[in-house]
Amino acid sequence: MSERLQPGDAAPAFALKNADGDEVTLASYQGRKVIVYFYPAALTPGCTKQACDFTDNLTLLADAGYDVVGISPDKPEKLDKFRQKESLSVTLLSDPDKATLTAYGAFGEKTMYGKKVTGVIRSTFVVDEDGRIQNALYNVRATGHVAKLLKDLKIAA
Repeated sequence: MSERLQPGDAAPAFALKNADGDEVTLASYQGRKVIVYFYPAALTPGCTKQACDFTDNLTLLADAGYDVVGISPDKPEKLDKFRQKESLSVTLLSDPDKATLTAYGAFGEKTMYGKKVTGVIRSTFVVDEDGRIQNALYNVRATGHVAKLLKDLKIAA
């Protein structure tokens, strides 16, 4: 497992395919704040709840100057199906080789149902306009996470 990121660290660069198969880079958000969240799998109950919560609050976040990007190991085709089935407007990116997940410390050993397993660690990072980590949140809950994030960022719902 890679090191966990801390506030002030440079956000690891990435270039990943979105649900349409187009490449999206962290550098394309330079000058804007971006919330990068990592989730285990599209079309699962917890990940659907989290993606829907981000989608429901996208305007509020955008008005406060934040873009939102969700990253999972799913292939772009599955992300497209997820986006269409759930009417998601959040940007979803594919990291099938888990290089970006690992760079952010969002892939490794975790406890699931009392057992140690290796997988995606549900995590969220707030990256500032200069590409630095503002907040690094590991082992977040799918439900209620967006509301807590809005509160932490002092964005009124």
